[in-house]
Amino acid sequence: MKTLYWKDGQLYLLDQTLLPHEVEYLVCGTYQDVIRAIQSMVVRGAPAIGVAAAFAMALADLAGDDLEKAAQEIRAARPTAVNLAWAVDRVLNSDSAVEEALKMYQEDQDTNRAMGKQGAEIISDGDTILTHCNAGALACVDYGTALGVVRAAHEEGKNVKVICDETRPVLQGARLSVWEMQEEGIPVKLIVDGAAGRLMQEGEVDKVIIGADRVAQGGVANKIGSLMVALAAHRFGVPFYVAAPKSTFDHENSIYEIEIEERNPEEVLNFAGCRVAPLLTEVRNPSFDVVPADLITGIITEKGIMKPF
Repeated sequence: MKTLYWKDGQLYLLDQTLLPHEVEYLVCGTYQDVIRAIQSMVVRGAPAIGVAAAFAMALADLAGDDLEKAAQEIRAARPTAVNLAWAVDRVLNSDSAVEEALKMYQEDQDTNRAMGKQGAEIISDGDTILTHCNAGALACVDYGTALGVVRAAHEEGKNVKVICDETRPVLQGARLSVWEMQEEGIPVKLIVDGAAGRLMQEGEVDKVIIGADRVAQGGVANKIGSLMVALAAHRFGVPFYVAAPKSTFDHENSIYEIEIEERNPEEVLNFAGCRVAPLLTEVRNPSFDVVPADLITGIITEKGIMKPF
């Protein structure tokens, strides 16, 4: 099942806000439609956001819109994920917006399969992998980054199990990662975010593999909660890996200088449609963590496994 696809001059996005209960595609006919879909997390995950942004530029081009204006608006949709700006700039510098977007669509799938093959080498038969948020096929066009590594090891015949953090406040781990693993027939357990350290302390986790929205000088940015997982892994001697394509790399900036998106407080104040906090409760809702380089064992890319920079 593709996270997104292009057909007859329109972009179709799998609405991830409805998963796992409903499978429905949102049809985007304008670049503004894609921006709204990115902001509302209909489409999410750095690689998928990047490809969606490329198609948003293609829609703007087909409509005769001002491409520089469209590019500025698309870049601002979710500022932490570097793939978004990277994709927009790549289309701006191309001869054909549609052809470039379609090329990136295929490249994403090829990159993720190559990354999975590289990462599978660090997984031993019988390993239990803990992951945070969703860095599977749903975060990309197809196959996945962190869960793509697990998927590749499974395809090689390795007996691998997965533990998914629920990933509050939007529950990408519970709703998306667990669903993906069940669809693939890979054994999976769901835990609350606060249980990750306990399971590592008890020796139930062999490795941690997460994705990344940006890899920059000094570390990586990934879904909020990633830092606590990294700290627990460091304390209990569990290898901590990040799976990220080279398109997620930002060689120009320090990870501590990037903008961290702050999302709507309502995501925290409510759970499954029910309010869980008193009225007038003040909220902080940063969407991303910064994981320092010294907590990262290695970064799995399509070209091999490297140290953070």
